[in-house]
Amino acid sequence: MRRTTLFPLYILLTTCLFSAAIAQEPDDEIISVDSSIVVLNASITDSSGKAVGGLASGLFKVFEDGVEQEIRLMQAEETPFAAVILLDTSGSMETRVSLARSAAIQFLQGLRIDDHAAILNFDSKVETVQEFSNSRDMRDRVFDLKAGGMTVLNDAVFKAVEMLAERADKRRAVVVLSDGADTMSRKSADKALDAALAAGVTIYTVDMSAINTGGVARRQNQGVLKNFAEKSGGRFIATPGGIAMRDAFRQIVEELGLQYTIAYEPSNTKKDGKWRAIELRVAQPNLTIRTRKGYRAPKAK
Repeated sequence: MRRTTLFPLYILLTTCLFSAAIAQEPDDEIISVDSSIVVLNASITDSSGKAVGGLASGLFKVFEDGVEQEIRLMQAEETPFAAVILLDTSGSMETRVSLARSAAIQFLQGLRIDDHAAILNFDSKVETVQEFSNSRDMRDRVFDLKAGGMTVLNDAVFKAVEMLAERADKRRAVVVLSDGADTMSRKSADKALDAALAAGVTIYTVDMSAINTGGVARRQNQGVLKNFAEKSGGRFIATPGGIAMRDAFRQIVEELGLQYTIAYEPSNTKKDGKWRAIELRVAQPNLTIRTRKGYRAPKAK
């Protein structure tokens, strides 16, 4: 097999495997990724947060559980992406739904002609309010959203991943605008995260907590949002408004469009269902590297 054909075949394989896992596995089991090939989409930024391009393949090294792996493919190119924006409209967001909507508008404003985004809202249920489109405008229905009900954050992330797994885009992302509180999801946070890792989806999270919210509850909620972002290779944004949010969204769009795609075949071929930790290193100083932290190996039947 020529290396140039490896990635397109992987996209097809990942989509099929993810769809099969959704259909076949009981709700309390964990979705696994096929271990025959692992693909990483990595965002690399400098000290100012600007995406860095033009790094040579020889600078990259990949380690799985501390063991260096042979890189089979490395690509660095500007390419379109697909994203799902998740708007939290639960009761706890009563005074901040309009702020979340404004944040979503800021993200849409950064879309390029070939990028596509969809918008879902979630409270006691998850609903699609805007299908995938390259439009920078929001549908009228989004402006009619009101806060109320419980919160199914994990279910919303899982649903967004399902939608993205059906697409052929090389880069796929979920942007979560929420205070992080989940009160009635059927899926666990781990289940939603494993689904994202299996589908190659990066999660970006924005903390929409009220300014006067504090204490243990806020730390726990922020911990959930940070975990989604850090383990999938995304970014957690703590500032809920102003210039900091605008700059953060600009950087997210920029780095989604310019990422490094690295593929390797794991030297550990055991089908034991265990977590495999991934570390990507680049032999150049003062760079921040973000990619998914690992994957769960398949389990022999």
